[in-house]
Amino acid sequence: AFCQNSGCVIQRIYDQSSYANHLDTAPGGGNAPQPDKPVNATRLSLTVSGGKAVYAAYFEGGMGYRNDNTRGVAVDNEPETIYMITSGNHWNDGCCFDYGNAETNNDDDGPSTMECVYFGNNTNRLSHPGTDEGPWVMADLEQGLWAGNDSKVNTGNTPITAEFVFAMLKGGENGFALKGGDATGTSLKVLYDGPRPSPGYQPMHKQGAIILGIGGDNSNRAIGTFFEGAMTKGYSSDAADQAVYENVVAAKYGQ
Repeated sequence: AFCQNSGCVIQRIYDQSSYANHLDTAPGGGNAPQPDKPVNATRLSLTVSGGKAVYAAYFEGGMGYRNDNTRGVAVDNEPETIYMITSGNHWNDGCCFDYGNAETNNDDDGPSTMECVYFGNNTNRLSHPGTDEGPWVMADLEQGLWAGNDSKVNTGNTPITAEFVFAMLKGGENGFALKGGDATGTSLKVLYDGPRPSPGYQPMHKQGAIILGIGGDNSNRAIGTFFEGAMTKGYSSDAADQAVYENVVAAKYGQ
């Protein structure tokens, strides 16, 4: 049996693409100077595709992964598309349960130097949330979590309540979009599609590192669960988004 009678952790999360942008446990950064801990490999198991047992990356705070030396990742104002499958039952208001594009120096380099999809209910002074109490799919663009481009409340971005959540961020050359839905459901909702916040976020100054479970400066107080995800250069079409969503639904998470 997997890790039977022993404590197992995940030291590396492998990139399945030819770029081999594997994620190792994150080094210290400007916010949390100590290296992050790896996740417990057996903390959460589930079934997919009618009974196959698989394991998730279950983040419990102080845990994170990073690659500062990547290939094929969008930089500066190049468009990109990011999605992840996360848990709708395991999140908090800590900063920041992110997956995506971040600084290569593990520090806060100012607005527009990150582009990550976030899930949680952070409402601190740098958060610009959606309606109600969350959790929300938001964009971490550095020095700001954005559910849209409104500095107060973005009324079109409603909480996603599901056991398994599909969260997507699309960064274009002149704006961004957020989509979300039940990863076992029937529809993908547009939560925001429009210009980036102003000032400071247009154009973008992405640096091309990849992070998971943490903020760009290694802020590591968030909890969350990562089941799968992908990043790609280019701004995907709505048809492509729907096809990816349907492929995820067909995996039958939890079934």
